[in-house]
Amino acid sequence: MALSSRTAARPPRPTIDLVVVSSTFLTPHLVRVTLGGPGFAQFEDRPETDKYVKLRFTTPAPESLPVTRTYTVRRVDAAAQTLDIDFVVHGDEGLAGPWAASVRPGATISLFGPGGGYAPDAAADWYLFAGDLSAVPAIAAGLEALPADAVGDVLIEIDADDAVIELAAPAGVAVRWILDTGHDAGTLAASVRGLAWREGRANVFAHGERESMKALRRLLFDERGLERAQVSLSGYWARGRTEDRFQAEKREPIGQIFPD
Repeated sequence: MALSSRTAARPPRPTIDLVVVSSTFLTPHLVRVTLGGPGFAQFEDRPETDKYVKLRFTTPAPESLPVTRTYTVRRVDAAAQTLDIDFVVHGDEGLAGPWAASVRPGATISLFGPGGGYAPDAAADWYLFAGDLSAVPAIAAGLEALPADAVGDVLIEIDADDAVIELAAPAGVAVRWILDTGHDAGTLAASVRGLAWREGRANVFAHGERESMKALRRLLFDERGLERAQVSLSGYWARGRTEDRFQAEKREPIGQIFPD
């Protein structure tokens, strides 16, 4: 359905120019870039734990236009006037990962945002977080926002043992790392299916590889009968697809997590 001009008219998001303060490898696969500088004063924080920005990158070809990549904001430190963004790194693969792996303090980058997604539902009886390495920043932020007496489960799929990092979670929230070197799209859903399902109303955050999320959609809605309001479910990426192709497929049936 097309939006009316009144509905579609929104103030343009400002471009914010930030400076790289530091770049730190958390694991061989995850690097944290801390951004700050005078431009931070333009950054308007949001309450969501799954908030995201669009980073603008330039490619080596002189005729190339800037390209954007969407990333979760891991943490905002208002006192220090910095924000952290964690990048999954697979060698020289992709654009943002290699940039994060090699960038040095003093470099600059532009971004748009932030936009907001999920925040834990305070009225839920228990919480379920499920995803892969790409979802770890948002999962970590969500866990830190839970009350101390929260209960729930976290399942994170990884393809190497050295991808595990320490996550701060309430004592009643069990964190499990699921090793799957075969990249089976059904592994995460199978692990969730094997959980002892808790009593009461669940609040679910499930983000990660697209086909894995489709398998989780069938489990959560068809088998468990959850309502859409209980679940934040989205594909962050798709195996075998470039970022640009993945984004283009969002308008095609193959790229839609929900068939409707």
